[in-house]
Amino acid sequence: MIRRIAVQSIVVIALAASVACGYSLAGRGSFLPPHIKVIGVPAFTNLTSIPDVDRLVTARVRSELIGRGRYRVETTATGVDGVITGEITSITSHPAAQNNQRQTTRYLLLLVAKVEFRDVASNKVLWSNPSLQFRDEYDVLGTATDPQAFFGQDVNALDRIAEAFARTLVSAILEAF
Repeated sequence: MIRRIAVQSIVVIALAASVACGYSLAGRGSFLPPHIKVIGVPAFTNLTSIPDVDRLVTARVRSELIGRGRYRVETTATGVDGVITGEITSITSHPAAQNNQRQTTRYLLLLVAKVEFRDVASNKVLWSNPSLQFRDEYDVLGTATDPQAFFGQDVNALDRIAEAFARTLVSAILEAF
């Protein structure tokens, strides 16, 4: 009987503590200043030799923000309350696995970006990361003499990276992680 009362007391204390700490469901919280209603996401700068990666990443970030439904998203940095700017600083591909003939069968794709979220009214940086990194691996199918086995396989990996990048970036900005 005493043990049951002790367990119930602990549960009540834990519930009271979780209510008091500002707990909210993941992906639903927002620690942005209340005046930020419109977020600008101009095209990210592409400092790599990979064409259109800036468009892919920018589109994913915009879509993720729109999907959260709490903010209006604009494609420019003017007439907004907050602005997300970014540079894709590098994309590299490295062999990750080989077969018995020492041919590469799997590659690691690494994207590095510099991102900043700024409150336009105060010109204050609310969130930044100078070296945000995302990686994914992809398999090379076919034989070494088949150029289609290599070229184009990284596109799916890059798409997965862009999706993870956008989801993580938006969560970090909105939820102050």
